[in-house]
Amino acid sequence: MAVRKILLVDDDIDLRETLAEQLALYEDFDTIEQGTARDALEFLDTEKVDMIILDVGLPDIDGRELCKRIRKKGITVPIIMLTGMDSDADTVIGLDAGANDYVYKPFSFTVLLARIRAHFRQYEQSEDAVFDLGPYQFQPSAKTLVVNDNGKKIRLTEKETSILKYLYKAQGSAVSRDELLAEVWGYNSGVTTHTLETHIYRLRQKIEAEQNIDRILVTEQGGYSLKGIAA
Repeated sequence: MAVRKILLVDDDIDLRETLAEQLALYEDFDTIEQGTARDALEFLDTEKVDMIILDVGLPDIDGRELCKRIRKKGITVPIIMLTGMDSDADTVIGLDAGANDYVYKPFSFTVLLARIRAHFRQYEQSEDAVFDLGPYQFQPSAKTLVVNDNGKKIRLTEKETSILKYLYKAQGSAVSRDELLAEVWGYNSGVTTHTLETHIYRLRQKIEAEQNIDRILVTEQGGYSLKGIAA
């Protein structure tokens, strides 16, 4: 199971710690806390997260302005804003700043949790989605793998992208050849496993650092799996 990093930005220490403790009960979340907008921006200069939850009423910079600055950095992950101002105008301002959602205080944790999971699902299907895969950032919409160390781009074909994306969704579990064929080529395509194996071979030529040593795209009994998925 991949662990998703959530940046929680709120100057209310009690609320922040309570939310962090509640999220910590779920193994698929890792929460990082920041109390000011400036601390959050400084953190984002060097670290990547999968979601940002931020309060509108921060002490140094308005939360909506912070949201704008985050988006200007090119960060596309979901942003959920927390606010005590329940008005349509306030919501519109926040959404225009780049937020994905608004949650009004006081709120139920179960409601917030449902919003968090919903936005993760939506993001993973969106054009903006970026996934960590071993030494790469996998960008399905651009059909590209970007090498973390030097920014070099590895171009993928449409089928190679579809194979990686489907295997990524399996989160390290083995996927059978028949299942991959059905999902990538379609049930009635008439494509054989030889075609799949050819694509797998070419994909390995692009992504494995050493020939004949499969560290990322691994052959399993009857199928394949991806290793090196961010956890």
